[in-house]
Amino acid sequence: MFAVCLRYSKDKSEAEDNLQEGFIRVFSKINDFAFKGSFEGWVRKIMVNISLEKYRKQMILQPVEDVRILENKWVEDEAVEKISENELIAIIQELPPRYRMVFNLYAIEGYSHKEVANELGINEGTSKSNLARARLILKEKIENYMRIREANNQFSA
Repeated sequence: MFAVCLRYSKDKSEAEDNLQEGFIRVFSKINDFAFKGSFEGWVRKIMVNISLEKYRKQMILQPVEDVRILENKWVEDEAVEKISENELIAIIQELPPRYRMVFNLYAIEGYSHKEVANELGINEGTSKSNLARARLILKEKIENYMRIREANNQFSA
């Protein structure tokens, strides 16, 4: 569950706070678990909701950008395969909060844009725009990371 919290947090400390708050809620609501679906899925949903609640409290509305400009600009699969899970999580954590939330909900949790919009209190167009912007930022960060890594490998060889 720490990994779930980490994806929605700006750093390890915030993830630890979300994890602790999430488990407090799990234990206080344990009688609400209806044994429909997995316990892990129920706990995961609580952890995501805790993270979203904290985000909503801090959220500042941002203007919608033209999604068409940003669509179809994603990093090559080959580059992503060369990065470890921890490295990728660290790069995702560098995203601005609004982009990180949309990216995690849509790309990792599998929410639709309508569901993301409902969870974050934004419209679907904003969700699409934020996802496109998040992908563009991630693409640039991954490419920069790979260039630095390759340069370090050449230098140390």
